[in-house]
Amino acid sequence: MKHLINFKVNGISHSMEVTSNTTLLALLRDSLKLKGTKKACGTGDCGACTVLVDGKAVNSCIYLALNIDGKEVLTVEGLSKNGKLDFLQEAFIDEGAVQCGYCTPGMLMSAKALLDEHPNPTEEQIRIGLAGNVCRCTGYEQIIQAIKTAAKKRSEYEFQDKES
Repeated sequence: MKHLINFKVNGISHSMEVTSNTTLLALLRDSLKLKGTKKACGTGDCGACTVLVDGKAVNSCIYLALNIDGKEVLTVEGLSKNGKLDFLQEAFIDEGAVQCGYCTPGMLMSAKALLDEHPNPTEEQIRIGLAGNVCRCTGYEQIIQAIKTAAKKRSEYEFQDKES
């Protein structure tokens, strides 16, 4: 049986029919062709598929598409604006927090949710915020530093926006 759902992804409205067992990951990658969200474990254990639904980080591989009806989804593709990287993406590059890159989209989205909730997080808050994301390349230190750097950059961007 198919169900009609209405939702936004990266600010764009969509209306689509989905089956009861369609995952958000399948909808994003297969139906909307947004390939930034990675398919890895398929069990919600690694965080590579993390996206934001109404600002909250979710594992899209186990999150049913039916649950986004009336909601807003943000994927890694939605972080950049007008071809310019988000301060968070810049920080990940500057701090060497991207190696193979497979976990990076999920890490970025978890970090975005964390920084939205805690604009100046402690290292403990960062570690807790990333607890659902696995990285096999960086050892996490660069990722933690990138989030600290992003918090500082965000403050600078917000200050510049207020002066404009």
